[in-house]
Amino acid sequence: MTNMNRGIITALSAIGLAQGLKIFTHKKLTGKWDLKQAFTTGGMPSSHSAGVAALASYVAANKGARHTETAIAVVFGVIVMYDAQGIRRHTGEIAQLVNDLEDKFVTLSGNFPSFEYVERENELNELLGHQPVEVAVGAILGTAIGVLCAKLED
Repeated sequence: MTNMNRGIITALSAIGLAQGLKIFTHKKLTGKWDLKQAFTTGGMPSSHSAGVAALASYVAANKGARHTETAIAVVFGVIVMYDAQGIRRHTGEIAQLVNDLEDKFVTLSGNFPSFEYVERENELNELLGHQPVEVAVGAILGTAIGVLCAKLED
């Protein structure tokens, strides 16, 4: 394992752990076990945030806060986390509105036989992004994993 890039292993481990934790948070919220949650986007915690935070903290712990590689990892991480809780979350909210609008069209088309409307087979995915707390928890989880992996390496 000494030939493998530890930063990549650390980041991917954080992503995997965060995705696995989604099964448990889904169970806590809904009361139902759903293993498919490990393969979804959105939800608690953010695996994107966990991965980039793990990478940034791992690099910082190994190279120091003033190193260029740390700066690159931190800036990359901030962009990913901003996107996860901003643009991607809003895209999911728009998808929810479109799905609701389509449901209304289906109801209306039943009242007007001359109105032809063909319903889509699949709804748009509504769970795309994250609430800020999901991003924060992912970042905390990732930072802990990154620091832990750096310390275990020493």
